[in-house]
Amino acid sequence: QVQLVESGGGLVQAGGSLRLSCAPSGHIFLFNSMGWYRQAPGKQRDLVAVISASGVTNYADSVKGRFTISRDNAKNTVYLEMNSLQPEDTAVYYCRADQFTTLYWGQGTQVTVSS
Repeated sequence: QVQLVESGGGLVQAGGSLRLSCAPSGHIFLFNSMGWYRQAPGKQRDLVAVISASGVTNYADSVKGRFTISRDNAKNTVYLEMNSLQPEDTAVYYCRADQFTTLYWGQGTQVTVSS
């Protein structure tokens, strides 16, 4: 079965940057939308950013101007460049993608921002 694999998480100091990547394992057709969600302990899993197959993007207000989502359709890969990271960005970041009516989720990658 298709799996989404995230990479790039880690520990960073406030004001630092990280770049997350997400790509499917195995063969699959081009995803429709791809995006990133995050979930802090005891909190709801919320949308961070999403990008359509045509490149239309949407961001949570809390990350606008700091995060940038992009995708490489040839590789079926989505990226999230995170700049000016703050402790409130600390969460498990999950990749999500959809194909037709099917949703796929990654296992999540931990992002921890220290003060």
